[in-house]
Amino acid sequence: QVQLVESGGGLVQAGGSLRLSCAASGRTFSTYAMGWLRQAPGKEREFVAAISWSGGSTSYADSVKGRFTISRDNAKNTVYLQMNSLKPEDTAVYYCAADSARSRWRGGYYRPIDFGSWGQGTQVTVSS
Repeated sequence: QVQLVESGGGLVQAGGSLRLSCAASGRTFSTYAMGWLRQAPGKEREFVAAISWSGGSTSYADSVKGRFTISRDNAKNTVYLQMNSLKPEDTAVYYCAADSARSRWRGGYYRPIDFGSWGQGTQVTVSS
């Protein structure tokens, strides 16, 4: 298990950009696939993006493809989510999460239940 702390959320106008960061503790960070998920008020938590433990494979929800980019720096125990061309419907609490098992890549198909460690979340609000 890893402990995760997100940062970088805030208020931005539609069309703007934000970069979220997730700092992880523990020496096993580089063995976990990582993901970003989000939850809007009154809605279920949904998958946004995932990256394999090496960073060589990524996966995105259709709603964010071409606008968001997930990346990781294993030397810094950090995973990032670069969000461009933000829309009001991107407003949500964004969570960083680690796969529930080490050294596993699900081929890009992730559900919230597939993650075993979660951060506390960071609020992203996009105004129109």
